[in-house]
Amino acid sequence: MGLFGGGSGADWLIAGLGNPEPKYDGTRHNTGFAALDAVAEAWGCEINKSKWQGLYGIAQVDGRKVMLLKPLTYMNLSGQSIAPAAAFYKIPRNHIIVLCDDIAQEPGHIRIRPSGSAGGHNGLKSIIASTGGEDFYRIRIGVGAKPRPDYDLADWVLGKFPPDDAKLVTGRHTDVEAACRLLMAGKLGEAQNKFNH
Repeated sequence: MGLFGGGSGADWLIAGLGNPEPKYDGTRHNTGFAALDAVAEAWGCEINKSKWQGLYGIAQVDGRKVMLLKPLTYMNLSGQSIAPAAAFYKIPRNHIIVLCDDIAQEPGHIRIRPSGSAGGHNGLKSIIASTGGEDFYRIRIGVGAKPRPDYDLADWVLGKFPPDDAKLVTGRHTDVEAACRLLMAGKLGEAQNKFNH
């Protein structure tokens, strides 16, 4: 019997944020999806089961059962997938890690935080609203700021990375995976010291 009375329970949830259609592949806003794919690959997990308006897989890593979840609700409603999945497995908010894009940081920079406001990110805003609190981990992956103030933000985040920026971002995927392991082991400070740059 697992922790929650069944063999397929999970005690952590890692969600990558993005938009579900193929036309959004490789866009700045789908940085969370891409990072989650890299984590899943490293952990030998396939994200191919469908439930809670998302795709998910369960990984076994460092003695923990971890749900890897891609909400298919579109970015602005991410919480409507994450909240019911977490509730089903009785995963508390402080056992949720969200991987998402961050326009406030240079491409490839990472910022790890244990809680906080949405900072203008609609995916985080939805998760805070749906789960009822801000105390979940987020690994924000820099995608760069829009080139000028009058540039449309939606056009920017839904645009594709130029090759150099794409390399900087995907080059951090191994750090994102390592950071997830440290957070689940209760080593927030170590994760921040190592990877917040």
